[in-house]
Amino acid sequence: MRRIMIVIGACLALSAPLAAQQTTDAVAPEAATGGAIIATSAAVAASLAEKQAGRPVTAETWMIAAANPYAAEAGAAILRDGGSAADAMVAVQTVLGLVEPQSSGLGGGAFLVWYDAATGALSTLDGRETAPLAARPTLFQDAAGEPLTFYDAVVGGRSVGTPGTPALLAEAHRRWGRTPWPALFQDAITLAEQGFPVSPRLAELVAGDAERLARFPGTAAYFLPGGKPLAEGQLLKNPAYGDTLRQLAATGVDAFYTGPIAADIVQTVQGASGNPGVLSQIDLALYQVRERPPVCVSYRAHEVCGMGPPSSGALTLGQILGMLETHDLPGPQSPEAWRLIGDASRLAFADRGRYIADSDFTPVPSKGLLDPAYLRARSSLLSGDDALPEVAPGQPAFDHALNLADDEAIEFPSTSHISIVDRYGNALSMTTTIENAFGSRLMVRGFLLNNELTDFSFRSHRDGVPIANRVEPGKRPRSSMAPTIVMKDGRPVLVLGSPGGSRIIGYVAQVVIAWLDWGLDVQQAVALPHAVNRFGTYDLEAGTQAEALFAPLEALGYEVKARDLNSGLHAIAIGETLQGGADPRREGIALGG
Repeated sequence: MRRIMIVIGACLALSAPLAAQQTTDAVAPEAATGGAIIATSAAVAASLAEKQAGRPVTAETWMIAAANPYAAEAGAAILRDGGSAADAMVAVQTVLGLVEPQSSGLGGGAFLVWYDAATGALSTLDGRETAPLAARPTLFQDAAGEPLTFYDAVVGGRSVGTPGTPALLAEAHRRWGRTPWPALFQDAITLAEQGFPVSPRLAELVAGDAERLARFPGTAAYFLPGGKPLAEGQLLKNPAYGDTLRQLAATGVDAFYTGPIAADIVQTVQGASGNPGVLSQIDLALYQVRERPPVCVSYRAHEVCGMGPPSSGALTLGQILGMLETHDLPGPQSPEAWRLIGDASRLAFADRGRYIADSDFTPVPSKGLLDPAYLRARSSLLSGDDALPEVAPGQPAFDHALNLADDEAIEFPSTSHISIVDRYGNALSMTTTIENAFGSRLMVRGFLLNNELTDFSFRSHRDGVPIANRVEPGKRPRSSMAPTIVMKDGRPVLVLGSPGGSRIIGYVAQVVIAWLDWGLDVQQAVALPHAVNRFGTYDLEAGTQAEALFAPLEALGYEVKARDLNSGLHAIAIGETLQGGADPRREGIALGG
């Protein structure tokens, strides 16, 4: 296979509980990476060139945007042959789990938003991991009842939740698939068995995490062969992963949740040296994907729709946009626009930290949080001309008691996003994750296991008041993943999402605003330098034009920091043609036909 080398550079005063949240969420994001990306075909080379030039990829019939060229090509092949967006997603995810294992895979979970062209209906599927039945609220506390440090909790079996991604793949295919299930695994199996060149991003992340990856022999043997981190361009084979995929292709995902694969997962988790977990085979056997009602909010004569709890993505995004609906946003160079966006985000994150969790366990005031009257009242707090000196959760209308304490869960950005539109008019937005880079660092049969349980609050109570996002048996941890479909007159016009931990919400909000308010095309919107404010400090993307906002935002009263903000946005605009955009900060591309 002829490979073309193209270089893509990397783009460039609180209450005590919120201060604690800002501290725990200030951990450095998954490293930004640039370097030479291997183009596997002329189509991939053309897409990379468009991204480098800052132009969207255009197409007439179908479009896919995903985080790695091999994965995007696998999905494109399915779409080209008449497969649905759900079919293509399965092919993409199985390849991503091989070539981008630090971000997502069979050992993780995902949220999916689907627009069905035949019915005009929106559906959302929850494939989030669950806490084992043996988990207790003190899971991440020491003998004195104090929270563990993050990596003491993460590395090993304690942090592993029941994976949901395989079940989600099967459920999406059952509902909306057109291509025979076994055919969807072939590209991933071939790459696993014949090998693929290690990307610059994977090589850099392995090198940066070598000490933790070395703690478990099976993981070290794969990522640190001969004791040395994988090198960029090195041919990497994963026959164990290929064998796992062959089993899933032949017999379905029951092979994952029962039998030898399940037994190996449990043995690995419970036997993790120094930090064993409590996941059991019954947890795997009982796992179910849940369909949830879509969460939608009106913004600029559009409906912005996404995933409800246990995701905080659509509710928090909806609150931000709902508060901004009555305000003009002058443009991306305007400090006033960013004051409004930043403080709307702070107010929404204050509500998020107190109220949002798995609604199967904790009542969530979803309707109250998006009630237009409530959002107008919260929006009125933005009427000044400088930064809000402090923010606090509001009191949305609800039919349950709301005596809850503020959360301080840490949420890491090692995630991936897939956007797809097929020839039939269906649209899919899916965000998929194993949480921290390389998850728990435990590897089973060629794939990594998640550390998703550390998305729960390590504390269960504060001053005797329960925290909504505390650990409970069978519960799904709160997430910020925000797969989003923007609708106009009942039809999708924009499909998007991003990795990025709790900053996902700000990244997605920024693209919606850039596209709807500022008239940028999708490639311009996903490449726009980031400015994100969740808990008071304004983070500006280092090395970009966003740094021009440093002094003006400081003058408005914000604490400001420049830092890498490593999103991985993938967006598709649907109009007379399809336009695809891929984040220049990562290795993804858009392909269309």
